Amino acid sequence: MFSNLRDDIRNILQRDPAARNGWEVLTCYPGLHAVIMHSWAHACWKLNLKWIGRFISYVARVITGIEIHPGAVIGRRVFIDHGFGVVIGETAVVGDDCTIYQGVTLGGTTLVAGTKRHPTLERGVIVGAGAQVLGAFTVGEYAKIGSNAVVIKPVPGGATAVGNPAHIIRKEDQSRSAHLFAAYGVTPNGDDPLSKALRGLIDHVARQDEQIERLTNTMREAGLCCPKVEEGDKLDSEQLNRLVD
Repeated sequence: MFSNLRDDIRNILQRDPAARNGWEVLTCYPGLHAVIMHSWAHACWKLNLKWIGRFISYVARVITGIEIHPGAVIGRRVFIDHGFGVVIGETAVVGDDCTIYQGVTLGGTTLVAGTKRHPTLERGVIVGAGAQVLGAFTVGEYAKIGSNAVVIKPVPGGATAVGNPAHIIRKEDQSRSAHLFAAYGVTPNGDDPLSKALRGLIDHVARQDEQIERLTNTMREAGLCCPKVEEGDKLDSEQLNRLVD
């Protein structure tokens, strides 16, 4: 137990630049308190002391503002940063070295008791503030969920998911560099595929306009009949690209 606690404190000191020392983390970090109390509640749950486990979970919620069902499985060195409003359901599994920010829900989408209803986060997953991960699927190792994303389907390992409903914006190289910590699930230089597709379409249309104009001019110079079409507003590809960035 104490070795796990030391690991948790060391992990928080590494991941939160606001943490100054171990004593401050031990006494002032509700995410750490919630994880410690969950370990007690989960132990009671496994011993079939269900009510005691639920009561410890309730007390932890009152004290920390973080609700973790005693049936949930929480790995080692899990960091719940700020944490207020975090809800982790009964059949959720949170792997080692995961980071969860405030307002996150690991929720279920079915009412069938006794089944796997909540998500599984594999090692090193980062879930940004306000994200909702809903359903009995897996978020792969070192994946990142952007703030306020609504995730309703599996996320591959090393990927970043954003939006509502969430879509994959980056599938990172599975090298060690993909395992670097990214606060709030924000991946530097991550490119949204929807924006990328729109930019591609805008550039394609702009090139087509230029080509049509050149063809029209060539036909006129050759003396070919080229009926004049009423001109509309010119496509401003730079302005449109700025709108979708």
